[in-house]
Amino acid sequence: MRAMAFATNSVAHIRELLNPSTVNPGFRFAPPGALCRHRLRRLCSMKNHIVCIASEHKGNEFLDEAQNAGWNVTLVTRKKLLDEPWVWTALSDVKTVEDNASPEDYIRAVTNIAGSRKIDRLVRLDEFDVSTAARAREHLQLGGMTSSHALRFRDKLSMRNVANEAGILCPEFTGVFTQNEIDAFLERVPGPLIVKPRYEVSAFGIRKCETKEQVWDVLTDLDSRNNWRDHPSQFVLEKFIAGNVYHVDSIVDRGKVLACGVSKYGTPPFSVTHYGGVFTTSIVSYKSKERKELEKLNEQLLSAFKYERGVSHAEFLQSSEDGKFYLLEVACRVGGAYIANVLEHACNFNLWREWAKLETSTKDRPYKLPKLRKDFAGVALALAKQDEPDTSQYVDSEIVYRVSKPKHVGLIFYSRKEKRVSELLETYAERIATDFLAVAPAKERYDD
Repeated sequence: MRAMAFATNSVAHIRELLNPSTVNPGFRFAPPGALCRHRLRRLCSMKNHIVCIASEHKGNEFLDEAQNAGWNVTLVTRKKLLDEPWVWTALSDVKTVEDNASPEDYIRAVTNIAGSRKIDRLVRLDEFDVSTAARAREHLQLGGMTSSHALRFRDKLSMRNVANEAGILCPEFTGVFTQNEIDAFLERVPGPLIVKPRYEVSAFGIRKCETKEQVWDVLTDLDSRNNWRDHPSQFVLEKFIAGNVYHVDSIVDRGKVLACGVSKYGTPPFSVTHYGGVFTTSIVSYKSKERKELEKLNEQLLSAFKYERGVSHAEFLQSSEDGKFYLLEVACRVGGAYIANVLEHACNFNLWREWAKLETSTKDRPYKLPKLRKDFAGVALALAKQDEPDTSQYVDSEIVYRVSKPKHVGLIFYSRKEKRVSELLETYAERIATDFLAVAPAKERYDD
């Protein structure tokens, strides 16, 4: 429903969004001037105002929870995303930018919003908006993470340098700047090696190389493209380590981890992204040695990164050779692939909603953590050959959530028993692979 979607740069766009087929039956049209006055009165009646930048469709639970807290919620997104199923009833206003908008376009849009209504909080819902939102906050002199602080969560080279200084293990790495230093690294560190984009997400754009000659071939190819995004300096070169990959997803307030979920991927994301397959992840045993070590390591990591408030997603690799944990990445956002939903079922906290509660907390209404659970859940997720996969033949009672997204198939399982979740993930990974699985060519970039 788009009755609340006043995403306008023109009167024509207002009328397009607010046509009789999309508004509430009782909505009465008004001329633009009256509409603006109506909206102004409504805006002024709200005590606080939060602006959310989203260059991708995500974060409906955040928007809904912010509105539940009594805040005025404004969404800034791309025009092409207006057809996505946003939680329109939670939005007081929507502003759009062009589909190919630059960070400056978002900053200008947010600044224009501030011209008519004070902004109390400014957040970003997508990984690629972290730096943009930080720059907008600096421009408007709002509190929150600065652009230099945000860089350590976006730039994998900066990330590794900060972690290294704090004594947190990372795979051996080097920046791709000076030929002599690269040569020295390749002589010292045996393959396999990976050339990894500094600013991408997930495993997009990662090249695995068995020899130093292959590394130089990759770097030469990147350099020949003659664009800044593919320039070799935009990559980090590091040792490839085989092993299991874990992730720790946290709620943080005043620099303290209030709650976290510790989970383990099935097939590592790199393999799923590059070779296809069914992605799985599930909650790690609450009594395990790995959980205790990862919880401690995660606290050390977030302290080193001086992370004060919000949610985080950190990935660690446990080497199959030495058993030690190595940092892969850390992000100041909600983890993707329905991880928030898995944690909601197993642990009784939804990262999107808790993050919104943190951002809208005040002295009069401080943040309060929900009562936590220690149950188990996991997700199996894959690309599908079908436009709308039908999973109605999957009837196990432990299925608590079915992904509804074109060309995707996914199930979340919940049980009080870890073993049962593991069994279901193994069984359904095979069934999904047989019934639905599609394998797409690996993308160099998320937005390819």
